[in-house]
Amino acid sequence: MAELNRNHVVDLLNRILEAELAGVVRYTHYSFLVYGYNRIPIVSWLREQASESLLHAQQAGEMITHLGAYPSLTIGPLLDNHQHDIGAIMRESLETEGRALALYKELLTVVEGHSVMLEEYARQMVYAEEQHAGEVDKMLRKPGELATFQSGAR
Repeated sequence: MAELNRNHVVDLLNRILEAELAGVVRYTHYSFLVYGYNRIPIVSWLREQASESLLHAQQAGEMITHLGAYPSLTIGPLLDNHQHDIGAIMRESLETEGRALALYKELLTVVEGHSVMLEEYARQMVYAEEQHAGEVDKMLRKPGELATFQSGAR
């Protein structure tokens, strides 16, 4: 295998770590802002997403230390559009998940053919993020709609 650009990989992993930690905070924050008849299942789902983001942050941190580097103590951007209806929360979630997915795809491109471990990690994370984005996309559709939310350009 060709030599791995360790500094670039560590930088990407730290950006992933920061984004996932921001996800923990963001999903937890969102869970406080849900009101109405469907509050309980939506709050549960948001808190599951916060837990998943924490797991992803831990995995990224483990990869960083595996490479002999220091994990970032920074948390990624905590953007809030201050619109707290469920649709706005889901659209914001879809947008931030898209940015995380782009980081994982970039990581995959950088490590492909250089490290089986990092390549498999990146593939698993791309899979998980694409699956999650698909779930959020389905949540944003109106009942009976088949076309994806993103393709509807709303």
